[in-house]
Amino acid sequence: MSAESTPGIPGTGKGHRRPKKRRGLLVAAWVAGGILVLGGTGAGYLYVKLNGNIKSVDIDQALGTDRPAKVDNGSENILVLGSDSRSGANKRLGGGADDGSARSDTAMIVHVYEGHKKASVVSIPRDTLVDRPSCTDAGGVVHDPARGVMFNSAYTTGGAACAVKTVEAITNLRMDHYLEVDFSGFQKLIDELGGVRITTTKAIDDKDSHLDLAAGTHTLNGQQALGLVRTRHGVGDGSDLGRIQLQQAFVKALVNQVKSIGLFTSPTKLYGLADTATKAVTTDSDLGSVNSLMSFAGGLKGISSADMTMVTMPVQYDPANPNRVVIAETQAQQVWTALKTDQPIPRTATEGTATGEANGVVTPS
Repeated sequence: MSAESTPGIPGTGKGHRRPKKRRGLLVAAWVAGGILVLGGTGAGYLYVKLNGNIKSVDIDQALGTDRPAKVDNGSENILVLGSDSRSGANKRLGGGADDGSARSDTAMIVHVYEGHKKASVVSIPRDTLVDRPSCTDAGGVVHDPARGVMFNSAYTTGGAACAVKTVEAITNLRMDHYLEVDFSGFQKLIDELGGVRITTTKAIDDKDSHLDLAAGTHTLNGQQALGLVRTRHGVGDGSDLGRIQLQQAFVKALVNQVKSIGLFTSPTKLYGLADTATKAVTTDSDLGSVNSLMSFAGGLKGISSADMTMVTMPVQYDPANPNRVVIAETQAQQVWTALKTDQPIPRTATEGTATGEANGVVTPS
């Protein structure tokens, strides 16, 4: 374990049991889908309240000009991050001390292709060992670089700005936007959507995430959905990589759910979803208003689950520590080159990489 690994936070190796803890979730599909309802409120007076819900971070100001150049080919890259806050409603969900600290346990790069009809989503495992660059957080504090530390230490160290800086250093891709959500907001939104329908090909029983599902089709409420995206030990090899596969399958089910229900037939439900979504998210300053989020999410509404390619950043288990993973550099470069040139991710980019053995256990219904 590196010197900067957080004490008490074990890794993700095969068969490694970890104690119950809070785990954040941010999935691009439901954030975009939830924010989309803002476009249908039709009542200008609500904008003031909804605008007041939104928290934003000035990423551009914090990071300055030492960043990858913007690519002018009509595509966009969005870093979607889950924060594991230890305060408020998140404390009640996850337990533990209300100390105000936070980690990021879920990270996805969402690449929206030119024309906004298709997207690729690349999940970054939280326990990937990376070289974290020097970065300046939103409060102006400069944090020294560190070698061989867990990816999620970037957020713990310097918040959103440091997380973006680290992702840009890994990928050499400019992140055009940033979206972050806490899992208490995620749970509320799933409940307000009326649940999400999934099919499990195997039974899942994980006491740590309080999830017990028989094989078959289920409509998950918010608590069950949170359990699904948190579970590690109930399926696969017990690694974080397997959990990522479950999260990716749930994202597709959620996109289908948002598209299938009649949001605009119920003004009360519409406003409730908008209120929950805007309270749950933190954005970059360019998206820090209802109008900006409406415009952004409106540009994504044509993307269905069939139009989404979801992969995990190519990694292998660390030979020196099977509780960690390291980037498979050659194959990862195929992913970053494809996104930079607005091309599909080649299948060869993920062949032979570590997977977590949970693929196909959960499918959209």
